[in-house]
Amino acid sequence: MKNKFKELEKRLIKFSSIAVAFSGGVDSSFLLAVAKKVNPQKLLAITVSSQFVPKREIESAKRMARSIGVEHICLDVDILENKDVARNTMERCYYCKKQVFSLIRQTADSLGVNSLLHGVNLDDLKDFRPGLNASKELGVLSPLVDAKFTKSDIRRFSRQLELETWDKPSQSCLATRIPYNEMIRSETLVMVDKAEAFLQNLGFAQVRVRCHGKTARVEIEPDLVNTILKKNIRQMISTAFAKIGFDHTSIDIDGYKTGKMNHGISDEKPQP
Repeated sequence: MKNKFKELEKRLIKFSSIAVAFSGGVDSSFLLAVAKKVNPQKLLAITVSSQFVPKREIESAKRMARSIGVEHICLDVDILENKDVARNTMERCYYCKKQVFSLIRQTADSLGVNSLLHGVNLDDLKDFRPGLNASKELGVLSPLVDAKFTKSDIRRFSRQLELETWDKPSQSCLATRIPYNEMIRSETLVMVDKAEAFLQNLGFAQVRVRCHGKTARVEIEPDLVNTILKKNIRQMISTAFAKIGFDHTSIDIDGYKTGKMNHGISDEKPQP
């Protein structure tokens, strides 16, 4: 494990200036903290705010960048103006990342920062992530993959570095709540965001509200499925979700598992 950390530092110390595509989550916070440790001449954290990112996550990213002590830039983009993204085909992530990383790249270049990094890890490579193709095309580097870091490695080292994100639940963009080939609309994303915030306020940290038309399918940590099925909690959720705009609410009894919307995709994954 120590060798992994030394390998990561060895890779990062080669860069005189670094920009980290920063979400404020477990991976990018760890990468930013280690980049800060090797002390490059210039270090930036760049966050892109869009309809796909809950506002609370943007605020969390700002707070985390301040905590690490790194200059933070937040860029706004109307991602749904991109029709290739809004159409929500299986290549949506590619088109989204292409636009987002292009914007980050332009900003970094304008500030004289030529090394752009993101926090993808080995576990991310197991899922269907066409956005990784966009990052490669734009020359975005993935030092956590190169140094063989898994998610559990990152959490372990984050705890040692006393990063508050070490046990933060995994996050993903709100677009992953919408089934492929169903047009993504801003109002639908707002409904999903409100529903997930309600569940988090009830104490369910790891949540996904998958949106199937006007039906919400709730995923939480498997160990808490029995808790959410209690009558009083079900009724609270049903009432709240109805006010948000859902006609029906269902609970996924298998619980949350990353990449559920990608289940059933064949190994012959389409490329843009």
